[in-house]
Amino acid sequence: MSLPPGFLDELRNRVPISRVIGRKVVWDLRKSNQARGDWWAPCPFHQEKSASFHCDDQKGFYYCFGCQAKGDALTFLRNADGLEFMEAVKVLAAEAGMAMPEPDPRARERSDRRSQLFEVTEAACRWFRLQLQTGAASEARDYLQRRGLDEETERQFDIGYAPDSRHALGMALREKGFDESQIIEAGLVAKPEGGGQVYDRFRGRIIFPIRDGQGRCIGFGGRAMDPNARAKYLNSPETPLFDKGRNLYNLASARSAVSKGQPLIVAEGYMDVIALARAGFAGAVAPLGTAITESQLQLMWRISPEPIIALDGDAAGQRAAQRLIDLALPMTGARQALRFVILPAGKDPDDLIKSSGAGAMRALLDGAKPLVDLLWARETEGQVFDSPERKAALDRRLQDAISKIPDELTRQHYSEEIRSKRRELFGNNWQRRGFDGKGRPGSRKAQRGNVVRLPAGVTRLDGPNAGPSLLEGASLLLCALRPDLVARVETRLERLVPQDPDRAALLHDLLTGGQSPAGARALETLRADAHLGLTPAVIREQDQENAAAILVNLLDRLEAERAAGTELARAETEIQGEVDEGLTWRMQQIARARHQAERPEMEDSGDMNEDRDALSAQLQAWLSKEIWRKPPRR
Repeated sequence: MSLPPGFLDELRNRVPISRVIGRKVVWDLRKSNQARGDWWAPCPFHQEKSASFHCDDQKGFYYCFGCQAKGDALTFLRNADGLEFMEAVKVLAAEAGMAMPEPDPRARERSDRRSQLFEVTEAACRWFRLQLQTGAASEARDYLQRRGLDEETERQFDIGYAPDSRHALGMALREKGFDESQIIEAGLVAKPEGGGQVYDRFRGRIIFPIRDGQGRCIGFGGRAMDPNARAKYLNSPETPLFDKGRNLYNLASARSAVSKGQPLIVAEGYMDVIALARAGFAGAVAPLGTAITESQLQLMWRISPEPIIALDGDAAGQRAAQRLIDLALPMTGARQALRFVILPAGKDPDDLIKSSGAGAMRALLDGAKPLVDLLWARETEGQVFDSPERKAALDRRLQDAISKIPDELTRQHYSEEIRSKRRELFGNNWQRRGFDGKGRPGSRKAQRGNVVRLPAGVTRLDGPNAGPSLLEGASLLLCALRPDLVARVETRLERLVPQDPDRAALLHDLLTGGQSPAGARALETLRADAHLGLTPAVIREQDQENAAAILVNLLDRLEAERAAGTELARAETEIQGEVDEGLTWRMQQIARARHQAERPEMEDSGDMNEDRDALSAQLQAWLSKEIWRKPPRR
């Protein structure tokens, strides 16, 4: 739906932004200046006690100095309540007393049709609720009581019952005046493909109404009471109202709870959500019978920047977590993160809360793991890394996964975290094993010494030998001798691109904590190089800061040398371009002079000789004055 020009501006002007935001925050009146429309409050988007959230009525914008959330009234409604853009416009228009622009006839027809379908689903919801109180639903009521659901919970979630009848719901809705076509389109009854009387989709099931973000009933989920039923859970089919891949169970209630400070918890099913809500975790939602989709992830992030995925501890829950890793990585970034809780084996949230109480669930939620931890666990658990090939395969899988992250800063932090975990898993071979003077693993006695001695006959790196290659070699040598320094300069080491394959292997070993034959060869070569030298020649292990300063200085000089080399190459290219241009210009001048010298009207030999002599002198003058230098333009 398109909006006329100026409509949004008029909307913002009519409603002070502080009125919209004031329903979600408590203003700090000591810090605020009400007369100027300058308001301060604790931020509603992250937990804090200080008033760092600023709202300016005159400008119509808000900004949080803590989490950098910002925007106008519409942005606030979308982020705080999870509304779509047009939904936020409608809410603000109602606040301002402005009528929404009339849609085109087709859009109006579709809107009217949806309104009629909402009436059908709400009528069905009320009918299911009444059926739960009948004698036919005694088994269903007993089941709900065994699961710990009281009447208040049943009313809160509008839980109902569909009797085991093929035509009861359809007849009840037709008696209320709804057309059969509407009942079919709402997904409540089905028409046989070969023709015949329509039949109810939900029969002999406990019914869980599914509502959208505005609390409207869009579909139903039903749990079978018959243990032999083909499907334990059955959802409404795809309809104009219901798309199971774009909605979440308990969305509206959870969104309201999250806006009040509750975490957004994503469980696996309806009963998990209800159990969490009864235990005080009101921000619980669930996907609708399928694995979490991309659209559902985006919907979660509109409600909370860091949802907690709470999965059952069985094999199915583990598989769901693994699938979600690959789905989430290409979308993750700042304010779009996930944390994970894997419940004890064989337990869902309801089981855990009943056996250990809400405190146990709270402890798990407080210890939720970030996505990078699950990625690492997936690629390493149950595997043996006893060869360079297996370690390389691990590196490749992790690099491929991290490369999918679109946000550069997030990608860098993932890389740093993975390197840290890799060092914890494999250790740092350079540091742990030590090296003798020939680059081979040294004895444990040598490892216990507190002095790392450099090869004899070294020279300082401040003479003509201090080119980029030697600076690079000295940096790698120092990092190999003092692997504890690698973490400090990892980012700078990653920018090195050694031309020598052995040095490249050594660099890879330093960054990953590995040990390859090629890297060992490079270390042996560096230690034997008489031109390599460090200042001082003996670096004591306890002198951490001095060694770090030397390494930083080496890298600074190396980067400066390479930067100078790049500039020199560019200058040479530009000079060559000037030479080519200047030479071309001079040759044109020579050709023009030669042409003049050979014109027919100058066939008189005396004149010709005089002109050629003059031409020869001119050429000689040009050569002595460097003809490739074109005079500057004036």
